[in-house]
Amino acid sequence: MNQTRTFLIFALLAVAYLLFQAWEKDYGPQPAPAAASTSATPGADASVPGATSSAATPTASVPGTVSEASAQLITINTDVLRLTIDTRGGSVVRSELLNYPSVPRTKKDPDPAPVRLLDDDRAQYFVAQSGLVSNQGDAPDHRAVFSAAQTSYVLAQGQDELKVDLSWADAAGLKVTKTFALKRGSYVVTVDQKIENGGSTAWTGNTYEQLQRVAPAQQKSWWQNFSDPSSHSFYGAAWYSPEDKMSTLPFSDFAKKPLNHAITGGWASMLQHYFFVAWIPAAQDANTYSTSVINPDTAQPVYLIRSVGPSINVAPGQSATAASRLYVGPKLQGTLDLVAPGLDLTTNYGWLTVVAQPLHWLLSQLHTVAGNWGVAIILLVLLLKGALWKLTAAQFRSGAKMRKLQPRVTALKERYGDDKMKMQQAMMELYKKEKVNPMSGCLPILITMPVFFGLYRVLMESVELRHAPFFGWIHDLSAPDPFFVLPVLYILVMLATQWLTPAAAGMDPAQQKMMKVMPVVFGFMFLFFPAGLVLYWVINGLTSLTQQWLITRAVDRADEKAKAA
Repeated sequence: MNQTRTFLIFALLAVAYLLFQAWEKDYGPQPAPAAASTSATPGADASVPGATSSAATPTASVPGTVSEASAQLITINTDVLRLTIDTRGGSVVRSELLNYPSVPRTKKDPDPAPVRLLDDDRAQYFVAQSGLVSNQGDAPDHRAVFSAAQTSYVLAQGQDELKVDLSWADAAGLKVTKTFALKRGSYVVTVDQKIENGGSTAWTGNTYEQLQRVAPAQQKSWWQNFSDPSSHSFYGAAWYSPEDKMSTLPFSDFAKKPLNHAITGGWASMLQHYFFVAWIPAAQDANTYSTSVINPDTAQPVYLIRSVGPSINVAPGQSATAASRLYVGPKLQGTLDLVAPGLDLTTNYGWLTVVAQPLHWLLSQLHTVAGNWGVAIILLVLLLKGALWKLTAAQFRSGAKMRKLQPRVTALKERYGDDKMKMQQAMMELYKKEKVNPMSGCLPILITMPVFFGLYRVLMESVELRHAPFFGWIHDLSAPDPFFVLPVLYILVMLATQWLTPAAAGMDPAQQKMMKVMPVVFGFMFLFFPAGLVLYWVINGLTSLTQQWLITRAVDRADEKAKAA
């Protein structure tokens, strides 16, 4: 199997994969048709664990609080995070990732706004909530109004940890202090809920943590869905258990496949391209995980994933503290499993995980050496090519010999005409006599195919490549080449590869013309692909072309020596 057909197998499979994903976006199963929304605030009427549905309304009073109490927003700044916390419930309603600009930096805009992950804006509604519930007394849920000492907190220079306390109390003597602790350089927020029972009777209840968000707006065209890397990333809920590992639930399946499962040592999250948010309860606690859809018949339903902790009993005069952690940040592989087991899986490679994760590790190590992600991609291609050199050499050697046999194959075709059976028999005898194996290219394809698709997923999903510059005109490896230099180079490389590659025996003229135009067609598609992916294809093609040329030249010289002898 020649090099051009090898490429076409890869390319056609990749295109089929992308076409299927784009088709799913536009024509696949969707949530129920929406009606006009009447809710004033997305998610405001979310049900509370242990509370009746009638109490879950935007204006419902919460036991132990004064419904007229006013809430305020508190900002917390560290070196990597800016959080906005609403004292109503102590909910994290906004988060800005200070090291990740929303758009690439340019001379005109050297300091763009950071990525906002959590957001209380109606169109992008995405919040992290926590609280307490009790069937036997008062408890501050995510609608209770807390108080804070100040409205702004900043991690000072030289300070390693910042703590922010929110407090709530009722007339019966129950006091709850919710403490947010953030450390320098970390995207993990520790949330402690301290319960102090100053009453005369025991208090029993549960903690809970939940994420609420609306589905991201999908107003892209079919072609944008095809060419935009974010369109092929998973958006929805995910959770982890030590037994079943990570499970996912796309927004379109929330109503059809609700979650209700007890898990110890797990976590619950909402995933999107490059970034995610996750609640991580205490590892030793058995939590009940569930999902639901709020206002499912409105124009903007809200999707919820929740974990409810085990029962807590606090005797009069005693206190108890329930701890959980909130991760708000990028999918930084290699570090997330240190936060919680299985958190690395949030970079969702699917069935390619077993290949993609080692490739990402290798790419990261090469970046440590090179200091540039584009150079790391080049080095990775060279390493892979070196590891597979002998396998691909057999393929190219066979191709070079077949190229020299083309005049004899053409003569056989003229001799046997339309008798394809005799033609095939004569060709097999010729190949056997000349010790040429036309199937020698199959083994390299079987080995390199999972490597190719695994690397494809790595380059599409790695947040490290987001806005990462290469050299010269390429300022963002996750965006298309602005001047289309790489796609044009790719076309030239593939045309040169075709020139060195023998045409398949028996291929009719129409097929030959199609093969010749294919590099141009795929080069046009690559105009809109991320530069990092096209760089991979260009370097991969160049190394293959160089290897093919060297082997073809060696075969020609060996034949010349044989004739001279």
